[in-house]
Amino acid sequence: MSGAACRVTVVTGLSGAGRSTALNVLEDLGYYCVDNLPPSLAPQLIERVSGSGVRQVGLGIDVRSGRFLDAAIPTIDMLVEVGHHVEVIFLDCAEPVLLRRFSETRRPHKLAAGGDVAEAVRLERERLADLRERADIIFDTTTFSVHDLRRALVSHLSRGGEGPWRMVTRLLSFGFKHGLPAEANLVFDVRYLPNPHFEPDLRPHSGHNPDVAAYVLGSPEGRELVEKIEDLLRTALPGYESEGKAYLTIAIGCTGGRHRSVAIAEELGRRLAPIANVVVYHRDIERSG
Repeated sequence: MSGAACRVTVVTGLSGAGRSTALNVLEDLGYYCVDNLPPSLAPQLIERVSGSGVRQVGLGIDVRSGRFLDAAIPTIDMLVEVGHHVEVIFLDCAEPVLLRRFSETRRPHKLAAGGDVAEAVRLERERLADLRERADIIFDTTTFSVHDLRRALVSHLSRGGEGPWRMVTRLLSFGFKHGLPAEANLVFDVRYLPNPHFEPDLRPHSGHNPDVAAYVLGSPEGRELVEKIEDLLRTALPGYESEGKAYLTIAIGCTGGRHRSVAIAEELGRRLAPIANVVVYHRDIERSG
């Protein structure tokens, strides 16, 4: 095989134990993911994508592969032999919980041709026994919510990846007169701060202007507000990140979205950059009136 070595994470386990959630987490972490690929085709896939610069690949393997499942372990061993870092994650779950999940979702079980889901779960467990034995880590999702599983996987995968998991923290300035941003997770209203709009020399400029920023941030109210929001976010951001959240949008609003909110968002972005993956966006900065 040609191409660079990849980190290959194989997600397998029982139907209803959380494989789809796990693959979504891998995608959020930057993996190139393929579900239900016949295992014997994995080497060709990895060779092709690694040649395009991909270094993290996620593979979903389960009983849907049918008779191709027999090739799973030999393929995994071969990938290791040629130099890829391969980890097998097996998702397990207690039978009563699986039966309840199938009942709630009303999705058919691949092996329940006659409608006996309990028998299908037992058969699936037998067919996956060797993969479970081969697994590097087993997550029992019996008591997990979707969020619990996501949090556990993010924590585990981030430890061994090419870099730490970084939630995107989006600081969004806006004007209340133009409407609240629908995507906002947190909203801070800065309309009580001194308003450059009423200063003839400052009115034509936006919050990017150094004089406008100094006017807003140099006031006692501006300094206190920035410090308190920064302190809150330094406390809260690690919690949101450990929850496995991919994006957090923090909206900073003033009246028109040109002066105060822009200056505050820019200053918070500068202060939070050392601890977070920050993107600053100004929704209404080009609006007039």
